[in-house]
Amino acid sequence: MLSHEAVWAALDALATMHRLTPSGLARKSGLDPTSFNKSKRITTANRPRWPSTESIAKALKATGTSLEEYMRLVQETDGTKPHRSSRPANYQLPPASVPLLGFAQAGVGGFFDDGGFPAGQGWEEIQFPAPGSDGVYALKVTGDSMLPLYRQGDVIIVEPGATTHKGDKVVVRTRGGEVMAKILSKRTQKQVELASVNPEHELRVLQIAEIDWIARILWASQ
Repeated sequence: MLSHEAVWAALDALATMHRLTPSGLARKSGLDPTSFNKSKRITTANRPRWPSTESIAKALKATGTSLEEYMRLVQETDGTKPHRSSRPANYQLPPASVPLLGFAQAGVGGFFDDGGFPAGQGWEEIQFPAPGSDGVYALKVTGDSMLPLYRQGDVIIVEPGATTHKGDKVVVRTRGGEVMAKILSKRTQKQVELASVNPEHELRVLQIAEIDWIARILWASQ
């Protein structure tokens, strides 16, 4: 009997085999980029949500994978069955492709869902040396508020939905469409204080109601 975990794990394995994140596999399959995200695997009622047969079929077609090969992945990733890997012990997963967007584009509607995850069309792609990172994406820095930490043109990797703490480097998008890279200085139930590395930029204080989403910065290509 197929398990919910194994069916999803096989899709993750399929993405990794083709140097894609789950979001990248969804885009390659002509689906909404969030279709295979972990956040979509459980309903709001905390019940398992299964991928549709149509979405699986599109993923198989997009990657040139047969149904038999996919079912073998399901069996290999099912915790009730032994996993026999043909990979050598020193095998390293290849880098993943993640979606890339400029800061100016990020301020325009249509590129993110309500949780700050990539959605819609118009994204480019870059290689990120950490495969399997579900939902992460890249933004190209503009402006000088994060000098000398980040310069204009640097690319930062962002993880939406991650828990943020004081001192974390974050990207914030306001409901007015402003996108900024800052340091999370303080957060209360009513407001957020955002600091800049560049002393020429003052501390920003935003009300929670003004914020669309906050995402943690994982990595920067400099």
